[in-house]
Amino acid sequence: MKILALETSAKAVSAAVSEGGKILCSGYQDTGLTHSRTLMPIVEHILQNTGLTMADIGAVAVAAGPGSFTGIRIGVSAAKGLAFAADKPVVGVSTLAAMARNAAFCGGLIICAMDARRSQIYNALFEAQDGRPARLTPDRAIALADLAAELKDDPRPKIVVGDGARLCFNALTEAGIPCRLAPPHLVMQNAMSVALEAEALAADGKLTSPQALEPVYLRPAQADRLRQK
Repeated sequence: MKILALETSAKAVSAAVSEGGKILCSGYQDTGLTHSRTLMPIVEHILQNTGLTMADIGAVAVAAGPGSFTGIRIGVSAAKGLAFAADKPVVGVSTLAAMARNAAFCGGLIICAMDARRSQIYNALFEAQDGRPARLTPDRAIALADLAAELKDDPRPKIVVGDGARLCFNALTEAGIPCRLAPPHLVMQNAMSVALEAEALAADGKLTSPQALEPVYLRPAQADRLRQK
């Protein structure tokens, strides 16, 4: 089954098509332009250049969160629209689980980090097992100081991935916890990893309808927090 995957959770935007663990095509852009302007042209470009249409796609996958509130909304809305129009199922993928696949070949502990502001990161921990990430914690928003305390006595080699990797790396290093950054071409989240994670979820029967797809924010938007106050 071919899966069209979208990634809009942070500053960069990307799309990819996978089949059977192989990436057939992909497009990536990190120029600061808004995702509402760049995502669909990338999708159209990769489909046209490979001679594929939505009729060839078995499911649409998207990084459903956590991440940028605006970015996640754009990605989820686009996935719902594409899938609904083509009568295809969707797969909502954890942004953190997808990015863990970037470093799963390294072994040891994979620390996924997205900048959540206010000295927090969106985070999950995974352990690389036979080239695949095995989840150790749920997706969460956690203070950098709390993460450092959690990892202080963990002897496993550690690698940090995600758009908050540098922030996390600095905090852990200052706390005396040895770790390393994923290489530049693997540190950021991308649609290729979303596609591969979606393949695993689809194999487990976790396809759903476009109507049922929902974003995952982990915490309320700033506007909601201010309104509640």
